[in-house]
Amino acid sequence: MAAPMQPAAGEPARPDETALPEIPSVKLGCIEMPILGFGLYKVGVVPASASATPGVPPPPQGPEVCDQVLRDAFACGYRMLDSAQFYINEAMVGDAVQKTGLARDRLFITSKVWNDTIYKGAEAVKAQVAKSIAELQCGYLDVCLVHWPVPGKHVEAYKALRECKAAGTIKEIGISNYTIEDYEELRAGGAFDADGTDKPVMNQFEINPLLFRSKTIDFFRKEGVHLQSYRGLMQANTTWDNPVLQEVCAATGKAPAQVLGRFLVQQGISHIPKASKPERMQQNADIFNFSLSEEHMTKLSNLTTPEALQALEKLYTKCIWRDTAEEGSALPAPRTLE
Repeated sequence: MAAPMQPAAGEPARPDETALPEIPSVKLGCIEMPILGFGLYKVGVVPASASATPGVPPPPQGPEVCDQVLRDAFACGYRMLDSAQFYINEAMVGDAVQKTGLARDRLFITSKVWNDTIYKGAEAVKAQVAKSIAELQCGYLDVCLVHWPVPGKHVEAYKALRECKAAGTIKEIGISNYTIEDYEELRAGGAFDADGTDKPVMNQFEINPLLFRSKTIDFFRKEGVHLQSYRGLMQANTTWDNPVLQEVCAATGKAPAQVLGRFLVQQGISHIPKASKPERMQQNADIFNFSLSEEHMTKLSNLTTPEALQALEKLYTKCIWRDTAEEGSALPAPRTLE
């Protein structure tokens, strides 16, 4: 067992883990991952090209903010951290984690390789993995993901992550924002073996009642690829007035964040909400002591509109080229979005 990370002078003592809620886990290849994690996007740093919600000011920034957010998240029971190169806060997160006194083997840490690195090729990908590990001060990554399927580049990036896995710097390999066709490109390109060796252990993409892509979800489930949702809470207060969501909240006596989180984990989809206030963190985590009825699950699963899929296509087309020399290019081929 790894030695505990020692808190710095003046920092609070390590949380009493015996008092924390138990979070179920899911099997990912050779490892177990908590089904509920904590998203690190915009924690302490807001990337210059980050999307902003109209009328919502950016969150406070700086290492002190990051320190406090991580202390609060750990005190609320979170142990899975969702990080990424794009978030540009991994060094700050690494320092904050070190101050908490939590042992490495009590944490599950994910990172993602961003498009500019993917575009540069395999050596850049391997160098970024090493950089993320050094900045996070974590020794290894539990899972590393290809953040977006950069056309013509993502298969090589995936193969580079296989080399990292063989070297022991990452335990498992995953993907993010992949469509069915992107996954099939991995298969056709020999990114993983025909017997399933080193196939992606999970695909992280937006999943919530307003963007519930049944065809894509069913495909990856049949492939044995775990599904992880980001933006599981939709756009928070700007979308929580949805009549169906409000109906389920009224019937269960639960807050929108709890209903949305339960909607995911009840299906075995892992959930990585982010929050800056402890009361929100606690509310987001309080999703394991109730269940949604089959009727409510069905209603929530059928809210996706054609307009939502059209918006997804625009976002996907933009993001697969983002921060590369091909930025602004068209969709290279049709993709299944449903």
